[in-house]
Amino acid sequence: MNDSAADTHDSLAAPAGPGPGLGREPGPGALPGAPAPAAPPPASEPAAPRPLGVERTPTGDPATDELLTRLADADHLPADGHQEVYEDVHRGLRDALTALDARPAPQGPPAPPATPHAYDHRS
Repeated sequence: MNDSAADTHDSLAAPAGPGPGLGREPGPGALPGAPAPAAPPPASEPAAPRPLGVERTPTGDPATDELLTRLADADHLPADGHQEVYEDVHRGLRDALTALDARPAPQGPPAPPATPHAYDHRS
């Protein structure tokens, strides 16, 4: 190997200057000479599910309240299990609304007969 090739090889092999972290300016808020904060170790398992703590206000309709209570089941499932619960609740609420449209309107007392008013008489 000739001298110029050896010089090129040596310059590529090791960077000039101090080693990692030495001689660099500390980042904002860092104390001079303090070691850089270590990155948290990667989690080997995902965190356990936690309830979101969302309060559910009763609607007064037992069927609807039961469906909304079912949403609490998602609090104890991993994220990939939430979709099944949400779709089940959505289906139930949609069915409840459809049932409202299918019911006949309540029959009330008959409307009183129309009474003529003074301005209804034309001459």
